[in-house]
Amino acid sequence: MTTWLPSSAPVPEGEIIIERGSTAKDVGPKLNRSAADIMRFLFLQGEIVTAVQGLTDDMIDLYAAEVGAVVRLVDPGEQQEAALLAKFFDEDDQDDEIAAVPRPPVVTVMGHVDHGKTMLLDKIRKANVVAGEAGGITQHIGAYQVDWKGKSIAFLDTPGHEAFTAMRARGAKVTDIVILVVAADDGVMPQTVEAINHAKAAQVPLIVAVNKMDKADANPDRVLQQISEYGLVPEKWGGDTICVEISALQNTGIDELLEQVLLVSEIGELVARPTGSAMGTVLEANLEVGRGPVATVMVQKGLLQVGDPVVAGAAFGKVKALINDQGKQIKFAGPSTPVQILGFSEPPFAGDEMRVAHDLAHARSLAEARAQRARLIGHQPVASTSGARLEDLFEQIQRGETATLNVVLKADVQGSLEACTESLRKLEREDVKLVIVHRGVGGITENDVQLAKASTATIIGFNVRPDKRSRELAETEGVQIRTYEIIYKLIEEIEAAMLGLLSPIYEEIVTGEAEVREVFRVPKIGAIAGCSVREGVITRGSKVRFLRDGAIIWKGSVTSLRRFKDDAREVQAGFECGIGLSDYQDLKEGDIIETFEEREIPRTA
Repeated sequence: MTTWLPSSAPVPEGEIIIERGSTAKDVGPKLNRSAADIMRFLFLQGEIVTAVQGLTDDMIDLYAAEVGAVVRLVDPGEQQEAALLAKFFDEDDQDDEIAAVPRPPVVTVMGHVDHGKTMLLDKIRKANVVAGEAGGITQHIGAYQVDWKGKSIAFLDTPGHEAFTAMRARGAKVTDIVILVVAADDGVMPQTVEAINHAKAAQVPLIVAVNKMDKADANPDRVLQQISEYGLVPEKWGGDTICVEISALQNTGIDELLEQVLLVSEIGELVARPTGSAMGTVLEANLEVGRGPVATVMVQKGLLQVGDPVVAGAAFGKVKALINDQGKQIKFAGPSTPVQILGFSEPPFAGDEMRVAHDLAHARSLAEARAQRARLIGHQPVASTSGARLEDLFEQIQRGETATLNVVLKADVQGSLEACTESLRKLEREDVKLVIVHRGVGGITENDVQLAKASTATIIGFNVRPDKRSRELAETEGVQIRTYEIIYKLIEEIEAAMLGLLSPIYEEIVTGEAEVREVFRVPKIGAIAGCSVREGVITRGSKVRFLRDGAIIWKGSVTSLRRFKDDAREVQAGFECGIGLSDYQDLKEGDIIETFEEREIPRTA
């Protein structure tokens, strides 16, 4: 028979750790009560639960208050992970005895869109980054190390769009100094304010670079007035905020800016132990053809070496190769050095802490425990309400129904995936719910289409494309695939769909697809791709996108098309041809050349 313990039974003293989602059967013994006691109490409060049903945080807190217990709720697996960390990562006495030495400063460049952040780094690094970014907007975190007057400085270039707030915040956590770039002709803008808040939250010194001083309408005094309203009082006004007037375009004032960076770093006395077990933070991670999972890591202390067993989040592995910001392989990396690590079991998440374990078995144990914990936390059933296509959302809203947009989200790298996820979640309204059924890194696959079909979801791809089979399956199953290359357009279109304001769009119709079989180098012309046309028709002069493992790496046009030695206007499926692409030379066997045309599709709803 069911029994109840007397209400006078003593409750364990001190703080009691209880995992979120625990059942009455789990919670009862920890509080010296039975499951029936908890069930009866909750029944009297109007909540009917079973002994094996997960309890909400409020239910657990309410019962703990009733019996006078002090409880602390933790995520599932948090206790086990803490125990594993203590077991595997108690730093050796040897590491503690290593003397700390001065290290290079890590500088994060922040600011509003188009205020010249990447141009500034461009001049500092003497390399062109802007040209490779879609629409001139930095889409990913980049990490670089430069030498100036015999001293090293590490730079983080963070995206300027507000959707990448999380990425900018993460950049501020690993940085020592923030350079806030403000355009002299534009002044303080919304993302400028966000950058100031992130720098303050991270409690790091901030240097203001007033850029675009070469413009006729530049007004640096207005910029100083605006930043002073946010607590950044310039030095020449009696404050402690260093302000430097520069022109990244004209390459003026940059030496003075770097001098101020080194001065601030000397005052901050930045030190780290140069040897011992390495620790760092993952800035970016993605899957690359032929290289597997690749993670960009900022080493913060210790010495990271090839062959070290490492763990970051739920990913683990042995360092197969270290690649610096110039693309060269190196044997080791010390503090404040950004490197790419090859050898992880899967791409870790941006922001994960990277640590060197004692051996690979320890790294695997911790990674598996974290993966299990992530599964427990994220184990939530997909919304039972059927999803809707973007065009159908407004119809459901008009009928007074609560519309649900189920989404399968794919992106090229983890940072973009996180930013897109946060942006979409912010668009939720009372009458429109958004459920991300699945999200991942890499091209759009047949599995994604099958999942979207089963959950009535729309597939959204950011900087990735479906392959031929996935595209055909989506057409057969009636699954909608939308791809974007700039996050502005992604947010605007989804938001417009939720408001019922979708305007006419241009639909991309794929006209042909060819696979690169061999690459020929022709003097004065460059690389020519020897291709086999797999589908449709390849036409000279048509728009083209270049795909590698499903990800878009270049867009342009077909400049030359030949069959044997003769020029051809078009080549049908099943034939071979030579294709020359406008200003693109990095061709590899197995790449896909996809031609397309745009047609205007008016909205019917």
